[in-house]
Amino acid sequence: MNDFMYHNPDKVYFGKAQIQHLPAELRQFGKNVLLVYGGGSIKKNGIYDTVLSCLVKEGFILTELSGVEPNPRHTTVNRGAAICKQADIDVVLAVGGGSTIDCAKGIAAAAETADGNVWPLVEQKIWITKALPVVAVLTNAATGSEMDAWAVISNMDTNEKIGLGGSALIPRAAFENPEYSYSLPIYQTACGSFDIFNHVLDNYYFSQDAAFDMILEFQEAVMRAVVKWAPIAMKEPQNYEARANLMWASSLALNGILDAGMMHDCACHAMEHELSAYYDITHGHGLAILTPRWLTYLLDEETAPAIHRLGTAVFGIEKAIRPMIGAKQTIEAVSDFCFQTLGLTATLSELGITDEHFAEMAKHACGGRSLSGIKTLSSADIEKIYRMCL
Repeated sequence: MNDFMYHNPDKVYFGKAQIQHLPAELRQFGKNVLLVYGGGSIKKNGIYDTVLSCLVKEGFILTELSGVEPNPRHTTVNRGAAICKQADIDVVLAVGGGSTIDCAKGIAAAAETADGNVWPLVEQKIWITKALPVVAVLTNAATGSEMDAWAVISNMDTNEKIGLGGSALIPRAAFENPEYSYSLPIYQTACGSFDIFNHVLDNYYFSQDAAFDMILEFQEAVMRAVVKWAPIAMKEPQNYEARANLMWASSLALNGILDAGMMHDCACHAMEHELSAYYDITHGHGLAILTPRWLTYLLDEETAPAIHRLGTAVFGIEKAIRPMIGAKQTIEAVSDFCFQTLGLTATLSELGITDEHFAEMAKHACGGRSLSGIKTLSSADIEKIYRMCL
């Protein structure tokens, strides 16, 4: 069991009426606010008006950056950083899902650099300790960016999608009203739900490090919640209990509480970031296509017990059967959850993706080394997993 330090200064306001506290949280940083959002859905569902009504009357000066992409571009981040410098922005307010919050984090970091360019920070893997404060109003349960220290930024000119991290990127406050996710399309709910599930599975669950039993059970509880509540949210979009469970699961999956020294290379995420960088596909969908094939590739007599445990704890697979049989049933259950319950397309071929760039993508995913985890994966291993997904 590894030594670890846990610290998360993010203040979370969870529930229906908590937006009333937004002015007080922003006021401690200043009056000049950069409002960051995506393609305009927050205007259609009324969240935009709600946010503006509680800020304008309090005397805040708002500057807007709209049009954040599902895989936020470094060019959009740089545009936001330039606005921050020109308008003397005090705080960056993200209203949206993980992509919007990630973009806001990138803006907050780049705005404190001399040239306002985020890509050198990303490319050089600089740990960000100085950034403008970020506050988030969450509208989609998925990435956990509302409570973590990370953002993922894409450079479509170079086909790169890379993480940017730093203690200064943890939002100072996050507002989580499950009602704000009522208007999400079924597809986005499905993709976001699997993103939550895979965050736990990919980041922690199959670590080679010894773990607290309590932490393993906590991880399983979060995955179980996704399996239970995602189909309900898809069928009943305005089911508050379903949306609330998914939204809090999103935050718990990546706010560090499930880590306890178990963090390792996130193989599925490394592989999927290449798919998004080259083909601009939805992150959670790419993860869903990859995960059952990744588990199949990992499966052997050594890994079977851990995979079987996942099945017994999350999908109700029988405990008494042989681990190899149980592991195979678990992988089938994961596959059914992705492609039957969530209704996501099962192959890369169906998304128009060929093997043209697989070798190059596999090398990028490894970053010149192997990926650690329950099994070490080389670039050759990753290329084989990509081909299993066709």
